[in-house]
Amino acid sequence: HVQLVESGGGSVQAGGSLRLSCAVSGYMINGYCMGWFRQAPGMEREGVARISRVGTTGYADSVKGRFTISKDNAENTLNLQMDSLKPEDSAMYYCAADRPRVCALSDVGEFGNRGRGTQVTVS
Repeated sequence: HVQLVESGGGSVQAGGSLRLSCAVSGYMINGYCMGWFRQAPGMEREGVARISRVGTTGYADSVKGRFTISKDNAENTLNLQMDSLKPEDSAMYYCAADRPRVCALSDVGEFGNRGRGTQVTVS
């Protein structure tokens, strides 16, 4: 049974930081393309960051230089360090995983395995 559980969301003032984590069970993340996407009310899903099986990363232009995606294969967790947060970063954040032919940021929001999300609010 595959399960992804996000944590670490919350409310923070602009300029602050949050660290999201995603605990994965049911499979080993080192065999998957992993990523984070977000969705605000009335908005489309936006791929935020992705990390490939070998550890290469990719980011949306809107978060580049502020967000850092990482994974801990031993702990089977995915992380997203978010710094210099802006009000426009407010959204529900989801972690996701799949095994596409190409680990593309644009596909993260459509990955077949995803968690229930964690809310991030920046004021």
